[in-house]
Amino acid sequence: MQKICLIFFLLAGLNLLGQYTSTSRKAIKFFEEGRRNYQLLEYTDAENNLKKAINSDESFIEAYMVLAKLFWDLNRLDEAIDAYSKGLKINPSFYAHGYLYKGTLEHSTGRYKEARESFLKLLELERKDSKLINRASFGLKHAEFAIKAVENPVEFNPIQLGSTINSVDDEYWPSLSADEKILVFTRLVKSDINYGYQEDFYISQFVDSAWTVAKEAGWPLNTPDNEGAQSISANGKLMVYTVCNRPGVIGRCDLYFSEKIGDQWKEPANMGPIINSRAKETQPALSSDGRELFFSSNRAGGKGGLDIWLTRKNENGQWSKPVNLGDSINTTGNEISPFIHHDGKTLYFASDRHLGLGGSDIFFSKFKGNDQWSKAINLGYPINTHRNEIGLIINAKGNKAYYSSDIDTSYGRDIFYFELYEEARPQEASFMKGNVFNSFNKKPLSADFELYDLSNGELVYKSNSDPRHGDFLVCLPTNRNYMLNVSKKGYLFYSENFNFSGIHHINNPFYKDIPLRPVTVGQSVILKNIFYETDEYELKPESKYELDKLVKFLETNSKIKIEISGHTDNIGSSQYNQILSGKRAGSVVEYLVSRGIEKTRLQSKGYGPSHPIDSNDTEQGRANNRRTELTIIE
Repeated sequence: MQKICLIFFLLAGLNLLGQYTSTSRKAIKFFEEGRRNYQLLEYTDAENNLKKAINSDESFIEAYMVLAKLFWDLNRLDEAIDAYSKGLKINPSFYAHGYLYKGTLEHSTGRYKEARESFLKLLELERKDSKLINRASFGLKHAEFAIKAVENPVEFNPIQLGSTINSVDDEYWPSLSADEKILVFTRLVKSDINYGYQEDFYISQFVDSAWTVAKEAGWPLNTPDNEGAQSISANGKLMVYTVCNRPGVIGRCDLYFSEKIGDQWKEPANMGPIINSRAKETQPALSSDGRELFFSSNRAGGKGGLDIWLTRKNENGQWSKPVNLGDSINTTGNEISPFIHHDGKTLYFASDRHLGLGGSDIFFSKFKGNDQWSKAINLGYPINTHRNEIGLIINAKGNKAYYSSDIDTSYGRDIFYFELYEEARPQEASFMKGNVFNSFNKKPLSADFELYDLSNGELVYKSNSDPRHGDFLVCLPTNRNYMLNVSKKGYLFYSENFNFSGIHHINNPFYKDIPLRPVTVGQSVILKNIFYETDEYELKPESKYELDKLVKFLETNSKIKIEISGHTDNIGSSQYNQILSGKRAGSVVEYLVSRGIEKTRLQSKGYGPSHPIDSNDTEQGRANNRRTELTIIE
């Protein structure tokens, strides 16, 4: 629940014309001296004088109220509650605001039933002050929600991540690659500047079923200034993070990014004025393909304090103007620490305004389409408590959550993991790993690759392989049919379609190595995403995606000539298959010409069953023989 600050000047109404609930000159003298100490931030003297005032007159309500606020400021919350209770007991109707502050403190310390009684008492007493009534009603809803949540706990067994990750310093903001091999987090370390502490990134690798000792990320990610609140892409090759109050920032805090090429992080750069404003941008969350970025900001146009916003990267690599996620997510309070799961549909975040148990609780929401999100759902007790819970992330499989907590205050803030209960899990997402390389010399290549969902033609992933190692990692929803297209200038593009079924994670990876053939005469490639109806030669609509890639390839390589060849299995007569395969190849050529490719660069030919690449004795073999090929002829 959002903390409600007691402003000292509210007490001015308690002593108009010098009138107090105490008639003791001695008590009043101590009280006024204590109040002066408090205003000057002389807390020790203020506490001593206020206690002397109470000792002189145990019915001095104002002294209890100011002492309670003093204890609140010093985070001595139990003592603050006790002081409010004693003062309000003397005359319950004297100062209704006291019940609001007492209830707020009781809620913040997990005394939910007592908080409910305090808010109910205020509503019983107050009939005129609409703002005070609204605050009490809001507090009452939170208290009743918390009581019900505690009575109906969810499954929760947090396990500390171990000494290779956690230290005597505070660790928080975990980020995890999709294959759960890379863990990046922020650590608060001692420093000779920045008031004695600064935030730096640390990285650990998962090797032989255990996390290695986390190492300081080093330059250029870490600097003498603070770096924190980071998000890494599913493949661990892109990091977006928060930078505040340093030269080059546009606002108070900006989002920066860095790409990893091979084993080295590039010099970080500001994400620019489209994303960063004069306000505060912080706590980014990258989608699995790096094409969507969620973040928290108090920029103009929001609902209240910090809201969650979304920007998308277009085909040209440009980020769109951020949009507010709307009323299902954002409130008049603060919504922070977003995390979008690899399923692309489940968002986890923290809020201090949605109904909750503490200062900030963790919630989740599902994407419904058309930029609409479902109503936020509290993760429940004891995941959420009277403390501040923020910064939750979920692994690709969707069953394990990571977050930071100060559950054990003697060790500070550490990173924990736990099994996430079924109802709060996202859709399971798997990943595909592989390498792109030159088919002749096996050297790694940096190539563009795109994945489409064949059921609807939706582009689900667009990225490129690492230029040093040629490796890639793609995080995908499972049980779908995908079209894969990999391309690089000077090479024939790679065409593939496959059914991505089952769950592929750490112990069951899905590998797909991709050899690219240089553009030379005689080289050919099978166009695996060209489809026809059985015994027909008209192109099926889903062939368009592959054909458009072929058009682009021919435009890029404008000097080459190609042959499109059709091939069949051996079912039916050779003459029939010869004609059918020729018409199918002709259909492809007709499409290319319709898209502006010169007909003089194109040839088509049907080979029927005469050039098999597999056995015709099995259904799979016959399916492989039914194909359309591209061959460079000049």
